[in-house]
Amino acid sequence: MPDTVRGRYMAGEDFAVTAGWGHFGAGDAVMPRRGRIVERAYRPDERAVLAEHVAVLGETTFDVYLNGESFWRNVPSGLWDYRLGGYQVLKKWLSYREREILGRRLRTQEVQHFADTARRIAALLLTAPPLKG
Repeated sequence: MPDTVRGRYMAGEDFAVTAGWGHFGAGDAVMPRRGRIVERAYRPDERAVLAEHVAVLGETTFDVYLNGESFWRNVPSGLWDYRLGGYQVLKKWLSYREREILGRRLRTQEVQHFADTARRIAALLLTAPPLKG
Protein backbone atom coordinates (compact mmCIF):
# COMPACT_ATOMS: atom_id res chain seq x y z
CA MET A 1 0.00 0.00 0.00
CA PRO A 2 1.53 3.36 -0.95
CA ASP A 3 2.04 5.81 1.89
CA THR A 4 4.04 8.89 2.87
CA VAL A 5 6.28 9.53 5.83
CA ARG A 6 3.89 12.22 7.06
CA GLY A 7 0.79 10.11 6.43
CA ARG A 8 -0.74 12.37 3.80
CA TYR A 9 -1.95 11.62 0.29
CA MET A 10 0.76 11.35 -2.35
CA ALA A 11 1.04 14.32 -4.72
CA GLY A 12 3.54 15.84 -7.17
CA GLU A 13 7.12 14.87 -6.37
CA ASP A 14 5.95 12.03 -4.11
CA PHE A 15 5.59 10.08 -7.36
CA ALA A 16 9.22 10.58 -8.42
CA VAL A 17 11.42 7.50 -7.98
CA THR A 18 14.68 8.97 -6.70
CA ALA A 19 15.69 6.47 -4.01
CA GLY A 20 18.56 5.10 -6.11
CA TRP A 21 17.03 1.95 -7.64
CA GLY A 22 18.70 2.17 -11.05
CA HIS A 23 21.17 4.02 -13.26
CA PHE A 24 22.49 3.90 -16.79
CA GLY A 25 25.50 1.64 -17.25
CA ALA A 26 27.49 1.13 -20.43
CA GLY A 27 25.52 2.39 -23.39
CA ASP A 28 21.82 2.43 -22.59
CA ALA A 29 21.91 -0.56 -20.23
CA VAL A 30 19.97 -0.01 -17.02
CA MET A 31 21.85 -1.27 -13.99
CA PRO A 32 20.20 -1.92 -10.62
CA ARG A 33 21.28 -0.17 -7.44
CA ARG A 34 20.50 -0.81 -3.82
CA GLY A 35 17.66 1.71 -3.48
CA ARG A 36 16.12 2.33 -0.08
CA ILE A 37 14.29 -0.36 1.83
CA VAL A 38 13.66 -0.65 5.54
CA GLU A 39 13.30 -4.16 6.88
CA ARG A 40 11.15 -4.44 9.99
CA ALA A 41 8.94 -6.76 12.00
CA TYR A 42 5.28 -6.90 11.13
CA ARG A 43 2.99 -4.70 13.17
CA PRO A 44 0.42 -6.79 15.08
CA ASP A 45 -2.39 -5.79 12.68
CA GLU A 46 -0.27 -6.71 9.64
CA ARG A 47 0.66 -10.09 11.12
CA ALA A 48 -2.97 -10.78 12.01
CA VAL A 49 -4.07 -10.23 8.39
CA LEU A 50 -1.41 -12.62 7.07
CA ALA A 51 -2.09 -15.20 9.81
CA GLU A 52 -0.69 -18.62 8.82
CA HIS A 53 0.63 -17.22 5.51
CA VAL A 54 3.59 -15.55 7.27
CA ALA A 55 5.47 -18.85 6.98
CA VAL A 56 5.25 -18.63 3.16
CA LEU A 57 5.38 -14.85 2.63
CA GLY A 58 8.25 -14.21 5.03
CA GLU A 59 8.87 -13.59 8.70
CA THR A 60 9.78 -9.92 8.15
CA THR A 61 8.48 -7.16 5.92
CA PHE A 62 9.90 -4.16 4.08
CA ASP A 63 8.92 -0.57 3.52
CA VAL A 64 10.10 0.13 -0.05
CA TYR A 65 10.84 3.80 -0.79
CA LEU A 66 10.22 5.68 -4.00
CA ASN A 67 12.03 8.70 -2.55
CA GLY A 68 12.60 10.36 0.83
CA GLU A 69 8.88 10.96 1.39
CA SER A 70 6.81 8.17 -0.19
CA PHE A 71 6.98 4.40 0.04
CA TRP A 72 5.08 1.15 -0.22
CA ARG A 73 4.36 -0.10 3.29
CA ASN A 74 4.48 -3.76 4.27
CA VAL A 75 6.00 -5.67 1.36
CA PRO A 76 6.63 -9.12 2.90
CA SER A 77 10.19 -10.38 2.51
CA GLY A 78 9.09 -13.37 0.40
CA LEU A 79 7.52 -11.02 -2.14
CA TRP A 80 10.48 -8.64 -2.15
CA ASP A 81 12.97 -11.51 -2.58
CA TYR A 82 10.94 -13.30 -5.29
CA ARG A 83 13.10 -13.94 -8.35
CA LEU A 84 12.22 -14.75 -11.90
CA GLY A 85 14.97 -15.42 -14.42
CA GLY A 86 17.52 -14.63 -11.71
CA TYR A 87 16.16 -11.12 -11.06
CA GLN A 88 14.26 -9.77 -8.08
CA VAL A 89 11.02 -8.87 -9.84
CA LEU A 90 9.99 -5.83 -7.78
CA LYS A 91 13.50 -4.41 -7.53
CA LYS A 92 14.05 -4.83 -11.28
CA TRP A 93 10.76 -3.02 -11.99
CA LEU A 94 11.88 -0.13 -9.79
CA SER A 95 15.30 0.11 -11.46
CA TYR A 96 13.60 1.04 -14.74
CA ARG A 97 11.34 3.60 -13.03
CA GLU A 98 14.09 5.73 -11.48
CA ARG A 99 13.39 9.28 -12.67
CA GLU A 100 16.87 9.48 -14.21
CA ILE A 101 15.94 6.48 -16.41
CA LEU A 102 12.23 7.06 -17.02
CA GLY A 103 12.52 10.82 -17.47
CA ARG A 104 9.39 11.56 -15.42
CA ARG A 105 7.52 10.80 -12.21
CA LEU A 106 5.39 7.70 -11.91
CA ARG A 107 1.76 7.89 -12.81
CA THR A 108 -0.86 6.87 -10.26
CA GLN A 109 -1.53 3.71 -12.25
CA GLU A 110 2.15 2.75 -12.08
CA VAL A 111 2.22 3.13 -8.31
CA GLN A 112 -0.82 0.86 -8.18
CA HIS A 113 0.83 -1.57 -10.63
CA PHE A 114 3.68 -2.17 -8.15
CA ALA A 115 1.15 -3.09 -5.44
CA ASP A 116 -0.81 -5.28 -7.86
CA THR A 117 2.38 -7.08 -8.92
CA ALA A 118 3.25 -7.73 -5.27
CA ARG A 119 -0.23 -9.22 -4.77
CA ARG A 120 0.23 -11.46 -7.81
CA ILE A 121 3.56 -12.70 -6.46
CA ALA A 122 1.86 -13.44 -3.13
CA ALA A 123 -0.82 -15.45 -4.94
CA LEU A 124 1.88 -17.44 -6.77
CA LEU A 125 3.72 -18.18 -3.54
CA LEU A 126 0.55 -19.18 -1.70
CA THR A 127 -0.69 -21.51 -4.43
CA ALA A 128 2.64 -23.16 -5.27
CA PRO A 129 3.11 -26.71 -4.04
CA PRO A 130 5.64 -26.99 -1.20
CA LEU A 131 9.21 -27.71 -2.25
CA LYS A 132 10.38 -31.24 -1.55
CA GLY A 133 13.61 -31.23 0.31
